[in-house]
Amino acid sequence: MFDFKERVVIVTGASGNMGRAVARAFREAGARVVLVDRVAEPSAGTNLDPGSHDRPSLAQAADLNDPASVERMVEEVIRVMGRIDVLVNTVGGYRAGSPVHQTTLEVWDRMMTLNARTAFIVSHAVIPEMLRQGSGKIIHIAARPGLAGAANAAAYSASKAAVIRLTESLSAEMRHSGINVNCVVPGTLDTPQNREAMPDADTRRWVAPESLADVILFLASSAARDVHGASIPVLGRS
Repeated sequence: MFDFKERVVIVTGASGNMGRAVARAFREAGARVVLVDRVAEPSAGTNLDPGSHDRPSLAQAADLNDPASVERMVEEVIRVMGRIDVLVNTVGGYRAGSPVHQTTLEVWDRMMTLNARTAFIVSHAVIPEMLRQGSGKIIHIAARPGLAGAANAAAYSASKAAVIRLTESLSAEMRHSGINVNCVVPGTLDTPQNREAMPDADTRRWVAPESLADVILFLASSAARDVHGASIPVLGRS
């Protein structure tokens, strides 16, 4: 449905279920995809066959919690590709199950680090190049618990709420510079890990990573040129 021919798209968390689906969708739409993960081994790390049409344009190792590592990644992308048109940040993590008074500070810090800090660092790194270009799309991944706090999930909920607020603030700052900043809010994703954790669940109600990727492609396209600061729910029937 969308044509991203010659567009340079950075996908962080490329080895994850969501990252693989997003990278594949952009590649099939003609984009030059930069796969970013802690280890730059695209065929092993993302299950993208380097001999097929899914072969990535570039694979880059970066620790999204290390600003210097992310800056080096961005510099290399600009050196090789010449520009950055889209950033899709899929990096994140989940820990929950305890009430606040039984949640350790380690869990709180871990959620803030994995979900909010990474989103801030990678946004901070790509925005200067997008400002120079006068264009760009940034898409983060929030989660339904970020919309409203739930029992036994305070750290995760707060970290994903921070992603939503970051998205809104970035959008308010960037919308007049040709840069769209939005996020998606998925429900339960249909992944092997979630199936294993919830063996009795009705997976037909869950969201396929490929379905989420379609929404992300829309937000990265010119069709979403007037969408700014949105948190798009992609909840399936869950």
